[in-house]
Amino acid sequence: MGVVVVGETPYAEGFGDVGGPLWQDNGVPREPKTMHLNAADRAAVDRVCGSIAECVVVVVSGRPLILTDQLAEMDALVAAWLPGSQGEGVADVLFGHRPFTGRLSMTWPRTLEQEPINVGDRDYHPLFPYGWGLRTRER
Repeated sequence: MGVVVVGETPYAEGFGDVGGPLWQDNGVPREPKTMHLNAADRAAVDRVCGSIAECVVVVVSGRPLILTDQLAEMDALVAAWLPGSQGEGVADVLFGHRPFTGRLSMTWPRTLEQEPINVGDRDYHPLFPYGWGLRTRER
């Protein structure tokens, strides 16, 4: 089984998730923040999920990311929500030491064009609806 960890770097104390300066103080261009995985993360999902029988993708982010085009490659998807120093909690559920209990506290959009998306929208067709989640039993 392959486990691929992808997502965003923490940005609450940085230039934010949208916009911000185009150049770092040292003159190096900043990677623009979008709701899509960066090229390296996309390549990691393709490489691991394309070569291993079962593939789990862990998304570490502060918001839903657009994953629709790679979802078919994944056998499982886990949203880890920027766990900070508590990454051990993510490992506990992945390896069966604790049950999965989480539910989405927001709607996960299928496409960027759906943003903003909310329960009750006339064309509500998300990738994962509000409240989606897996619950497992403790061993």
